[in-house]
Amino acid sequence: MPPLLHKLNRYWLFQATGWGLFILINVFFAVTYDRLTEVFLARLMVFVLFGLFFTHLMRLSIRHLNLLSKSLEIQIGGLIGLNIIFSFLIGVIEAPVTEILRIRTVDEMLLNESIVILSHTFYAFVYLFIWNMIYFMFHYINKSRTQQLDTLKLQALVKELELKTIKSHINPHFIFNALNSIRALVDEDPERAREAITTLSNILRSSMQAENIETVPLSRELTIVKDYLALEYIRFEDRLKVDYKIAEDTLQIAVPYMMLQTLVENAIKHGISKNLNGGVIMIISERLDHHLLLTIQNTGKLNDNIPKEGFGIQSTASRLLLMFGNEASFDIYNLPNYMVEAKVTIPLVS
Repeated sequence: MPPLLHKLNRYWLFQATGWGLFILINVFFAVTYDRLTEVFLARLMVFVLFGLFFTHLMRLSIRHLNLLSKSLEIQIGGLIGLNIIFSFLIGVIEAPVTEILRIRTVDEMLLNESIVILSHTFYAFVYLFIWNMIYFMFHYINKSRTQQLDTLKLQALVKELELKTIKSHINPHFIFNALNSIRALVDEDPERAREAITTLSNILRSSMQAENIETVPLSRELTIVKDYLALEYIRFEDRLKVDYKIAEDTLQIAVPYMMLQTLVENAIKHGISKNLNGGVIMIISERLDHHLLLTIQNTGKLNDNIPKEGFGIQSTASRLLLMFGNEASFDIYNLPNYMVEAKVTIPLVS
């Protein structure tokens, strides 16, 4: 069903329900107080028909004036103004109709015609005011809900764009070094050079897929890290030592794609490569309560400018915040004995 037709059907359903309840309530009290007469029913039907007709005209006027898109003060003033105008129209037209149809009460027959008109206008004003308040509140709540949904969609879109922006920068900085290392192996060890080219191809493929994948099991992330370190080992040889302490129950836990590789790459770039004797990289994973704790330790010293300028650190912190909010944490600091530790805490997603 088209949206416009759906809204129109919903409007008439509400109209029928509202005025139907109005009839039932009046009939109920008329029966209770023994006032259910033909005159009462005829007056009730006339009032309901006028109510349906003029509330619909009032709705058309509200939509024509685009009143509900104005400021709150103008909306309230406009609704009250329309309420007065249409109430007066009902009073002016309904009073003669009741006279023509001979359905006036005994009290009305004794009153001046202007008083009868004012009486009909007053009752019309009360019921139209109630109708207006329901109509206004419905659209106000619906508009607020729509705005909230639009805001959430916008926030989600911004979050997605920020994540894509961050991940688009996660490209291995070691490509040129790896190519140089492979070139040196071509004549010296062709078989090892072919293996290195395959490894580099796997890493580049993983980097290209990063835009479309949010999380992967830790086991897959470790495969990427091991491929990366295998290439770096060609460059550093015995100067690079790697130690893994991976808890078995953490291998299937979801982690941000290529986040661990980025931190290991950061450790190589800012730690191992700056030390003539190379160093050690230790990768640790453990399950702690309802969180996964990832720790990367490396030989080196954390300089004051790295947390502010290092993209690997910035991207990790930003991705964790966007994906998990305050439930995740990231910290990096110096350890004794010329070591640096980066620690990531990720909530377990069921």
